[in-house]
Amino acid sequence: MAHRTDLDHDLEERRRVLDAWALKRRQIAALEAEAAELLIEQFDIHDQDVAESPYHRDAIYRSMIAEFSAAARIPRSSMEFAFADARSLRDSMPGVRAAFADGRITAAHVREIVRAGAVVAEAIANRRADAAVMGLFETAALVVAECDTAARTRAHAREVAASLAGETLVERHRRAAKDRGVSVTSLDDGLALLTAVLPEWIALAIQDRLTHVAREVIEARGTREPQLDPSAIDPGADAVHAEDVDLADPFFDAFLADPFAPAILADTSADTTADAASAERGSTPGTDSDAGMIFSDDRATFARDPLTDVERIPADERSLDEIRADVLADMLLTATPSTAIGDALDDVHARIQVTVAATTLAGLDDRPAQLDGHGALDADIARALAGRNSGWTRLFLDPSGLVVETDTYTPTTAMKRFLRARDQHCRFPGCRMPVHRSEIDHNHDHAKGGRTAVDNLAHFCRTHHALKHPDVPDPHRWTAQQRPGGSITWTSPLGRAYTDRTPRRVMFI
Repeated sequence: MAHRTDLDHDLEERRRVLDAWALKRRQIAALEAEAAELLIEQFDIHDQDVAESPYHRDAIYRSMIAEFSAAARIPRSSMEFAFADARSLRDSMPGVRAAFADGRITAAHVREIVRAGAVVAEAIANRRADAAVMGLFETAALVVAECDTAARTRAHAREVAASLAGETLVERHRRAAKDRGVSVTSLDDGLALLTAVLPEWIALAIQDRLTHVAREVIEARGTREPQLDPSAIDPGADAVHAEDVDLADPFFDAFLADPFAPAILADTSADTTADAASAERGSTPGTDSDAGMIFSDDRATFARDPLTDVERIPADERSLDEIRADVLADMLLTATPSTAIGDALDDVHARIQVTVAATTLAGLDDRPAQLDGHGALDADIARALAGRNSGWTRLFLDPSGLVVETDTYTPTTAMKRFLRARDQHCRFPGCRMPVHRSEIDHNHDHAKGGRTAVDNLAHFCRTHHALKHPDVPDPHRWTAQQRPGGSITWTSPLGRAYTDRTPRRVMFI
């Protein structure tokens, strides 16, 4: 009986934890709904601002997104999605809004329903469907959303939306093809996730081709042999050929007799010397005690085992997935676009920015390099990139040699190099746009006396650069001020300050 009581207590404790967790999740959903309601309130303020300054609609919207993104440390794209969801809840989905407020569905469910409902909203706007259709869509979507996962809600909501909007399968696929794109997400340990959203048939065809190529590589593993130059005495990196040897050298005659025989090296020392050397090695004269050394019967001459001079090719032990990934990288980085795409793309090359110390490039140390905007990079990879890429920019940081200011508007080449190395990405808080897709900005406007100096210059992406343009109305314009050390403090139209610190180059552990 006691054992039974313990089991019952254990089950009851497990149920308590589960119920408490489920309750917290519902409370979190309700809080997310409250956050969405605040975004809806902000949209009302936004609409009032736009009504007062209709010509600055875009600037007002960008400023609003930037303010909330910086305050919550949320990426701009995520903030835009959150506002888009809030607008849909306010304008066309009261049923979903109520379910969200009650905690019956989560923000993830809302996101999927809103995305799928965009098809219905467009059909209504184009008068291909009646306005009442949106209510039917909400009801059908919530039937699944309130009792299943967001992923299953997505599939169900899309089917319902396509049916109510009157779209055919072909039309849906054509619409979906507009969502194709490529993105990169940094992972740990020097890896990254490359995501390509493609039409399904293309994705499957790519996977199939990669698989076929990878299997061919695997099948060819056993047939790989080193390709040696038959005229080379020493086929190493610095090959030695017969013509490189003095004609008086007995080694030359031996090579001509049999180029593939072990090289005979004359030893003029006495037998006792050879015996003494053998004894010192702890071996018996005439035996192969040294790796790669073959002693003749008279122990006065010895030959090197030719197999020790053969360049060995490491065994390929990569898995199928590893080979597929390597083949994909090779194809994308080396293939030439077809004429159907356009010859103008022939000179388009992949571009990354790496900063590495001169001592590391020279092989004096193995300090990690920096893959700018992403993290550490293995020193060997950095050296390999520097050696094979003629477009590398070498940056040597010398306190007495760096140009830090110029009288002209445009910064010097040295200053641009310094800024690229320092900033790595757009300097708005949370923005990850790389420097080669950003613009160099005078934090204090050059037209108002701002100097062209590294302590007044920083990279901003076009979206965030536009926040401080003079054509933006004063109530919605941002300012940026650079602090000692390179930190950038942005001041929002609400007077809030958000600081973006200089990306760190050295980490002390």
